[in-house]
Amino acid sequence: MYFTYVLKSSVKQKSYVGFTSDINRRLKEHNSGKHSYTKRYMPWVVVYTEIYEKLIDAKMSETYFKTAAGRRFLKKNIFKN
Repeated sequence: MYFTYVLKSSVKQKSYVGFTSDINRRLKEHNSGKHSYTKRYMPWVVVYTEIYEKLIDAKMSETYFKTAAGRRFLKKNIFKN
């Protein structure tokens, strides 16, 4: 199984989109400061996930969320104010 995930910073108005085969491991990596972008806005929480059987589908979903249309979807459906 593969996951496309969206993280939200608990301290700033920042989000992060990625994909992985192990969502728990990946969240721990982001919250331990292993990655330059995400270490600046720790701690992170998972606010949205999608599950796929194929890696290519998870990658395509991540790519979509990084487009203008994908960001609009997230803003409207996930980051509602």
